[in-house]
Amino acid sequence: MRSAFDIVIAPVVTEKANAQVAEQKYVFKVAVDAEKIEIGRAIEELFKVKVKSVNIMNYAGKAKRAGRTPKMGRRADWKKAVVTLSEGSIEII
Repeated sequence: MRSAFDIVIAPVVTEKANAQVAEQKYVFKVAVDAEKIEIGRAIEELFKVKVKSVNIMNYAGKAKRAGRTPKMGRRADWKKAVVTLSEGSIEII
């Protein structure tokens, strides 16, 4: 069993994510292999709130050039979770 700190990596602090706070929705960067149920339980454990639903999105890492060489590398793939709360609130900042 993984800890909640292994599942939830960081909050996503963007203008769009901050606008969703009024609707009780919070956005987090999560582990790529995490599932919805794991994410919900981790948020409940970390922030002592009640989770209503979890929506996840997978993002492919961008191809990036390294220096002046034409060699291409890739950034890591990542996953974003939008967590809707039924009660309580989370203080991100």
